[in-house]
Amino acid sequence: MAVYPAHGVGRIESIETRSIGELRQSFYVINIIETKMTVMIPINSCANVGLRAIIHADEVEEIYSILKDRQGTITPQPWNQRYRDYMEKIKTGSVFEIARVLRDLYILQADKALSFGERKMLDTAKNFLVKEISIAGHTNEDMVTKHINHILS
Repeated sequence: MAVYPAHGVGRIESIETRSIGELRQSFYVINIIETKMTVMIPINSCANVGLRAIIHADEVEEIYSILKDRQGTITPQPWNQRYRDYMEKIKTGSVFEIARVLRDLYILQADKALSFGERKMLDTAKNFLVKEISIAGHTNEDMVTKHINHILS
């Protein structure tokens, strides 16, 4: 299992070697769980694209702590700038940044209506977290969803 930023959790199905011109290169073939999409990532550029292992079970509480933290302030800015900033955080692939995005969007949602893009981003961030936490903690996704909903409500 691995996390591919902006796509989510996937299962490494195989390693394939392909020829591109005169260059032979090995790729991870990853099936993204949520979308059933298959991606090929060159093994020698995994760090550059942010491919990483699933978090450890002992890091799950840190995610929940981020979701519980209401001390952070959301900087007033136009929705499109906020959307770009949050998208950059999601693209880092950091589960902790994704948790901050989810928390901030939930806080913001209490004050005003989210744009369509922000609502979609909120759902995406939540789905990424639920998948990864359930795998890391060997827990049912429904239980993780309920726990996150409880924390955020």
